[in-house]
Amino acid sequence: MTPITTLPGPLDPTDNLSHDELELLDHGNDAAPYSKEGSESDPMLRAITHSLLLELGEDPERCGLKRTPHRVAKSLRYLTSGYDMNIEKVLNGAIFKENTEEMVIVKDIDFFSLCEHHMLPFYGKAHIAYIPKGRIIGLSKIPRIVEVFARRLQVQERMTHQIGETLMEYLQPHGVAIVTEARHMCMMMRGVEKQNSVATSSAMFGSFKESKTRMEFLALIGAKLG
Repeated sequence: MTPITTLPGPLDPTDNLSHDELELLDHGNDAAPYSKEGSESDPMLRAITHSLLLELGEDPERCGLKRTPHRVAKSLRYLTSGYDMNIEKVLNGAIFKENTEEMVIVKDIDFFSLCEHHMLPFYGKAHIAYIPKGRIIGLSKIPRIVEVFARRLQVQERMTHQIGETLMEYLQPHGVAIVTEARHMCMMMRGVEKQNSVATSSAMFGSFKESKTRMEFLALIGAKLG
């Protein structure tokens, strides 16, 4: 594409572009192969976003919004990509026989999700433990399991439980424990507008339902749950 020289005054910098160049500008593929979102966008999501901009009183044709439907379509597909993830493919066989029965903890796993009530982000950290029963999992797979359930429309309580259920199903350990702590933009940007509130959810399975084991886990992650 020929470089565009923007002159002072009301001249639209797209005035001299051909039809094909305008199409590429509006929703063409991105040239950044490193992007996790990919380069293509969903035509239906583009159309919905275009209509939304109109409903909000904006001009989707102005320079700053030309590619917004394309960007939003890509970002939404990425932020909800957990629906298309397969747990067995994510694990990729990384479950190994090992004669150990001591607690394994992975702390401070960052996650980002979308609240299903307002489609606004909530984000935070997950702390996960399990007590093996003859099998262990590659540590990097635990954050990947978190991502499977975080990258979809969610509520924090359900996401927490789904992560624990999945580890119980595939590892069949003595027990699994998970605590998630998150800030919810639906509480910070709107509604009650409380910027410093943090929501905490927990799910305990198997041996972690026993008080002694649960308290050991909570002490090790530094949680202040009773």
